[in-house]
Amino acid sequence: MSDDMRLDGNAIGGLLHEIFGREMTTSAGCCRACGTVSALGSVHVYRRAPGDVVRCPACETVLMVVVAAPDGLRVSFEALRWISVPAADRS
Repeated sequence: MSDDMRLDGNAIGGLLHEIFGREMTTSAGCCRACGTVSALGSVHVYRRAPGDVVRCPACETVLMVVVAAPDGLRVSFEALRWISVPAADRS
C-alpha cells in the first residue's frame, strides 16, 4: 500500500470509541497472521476504500474493516486475534 495514503490508528480513534464505547487507541491488539502485538493507535489505516481498512504495522495483514452502512456500522475483524483493555479502563 502507498505510504501517502496511510494514516495511523489515531485517525480512527473516534470510530473505535463509537464501536467500543471507550478510548481504544492505547489498547493492544494482536495480529493473527504474524503475532505482533501493538497499540491500536499504531496500526496502519487506509480510509480511501469503501470503508476503513486497518492493517498490521508489521506485516500489513488486514486486521479489521469498518464500513458505514445505511443501518449503522459493520465491523469485520479479519485477522485481529484479540484486543486487550486494561482493567483500569473497564467500567
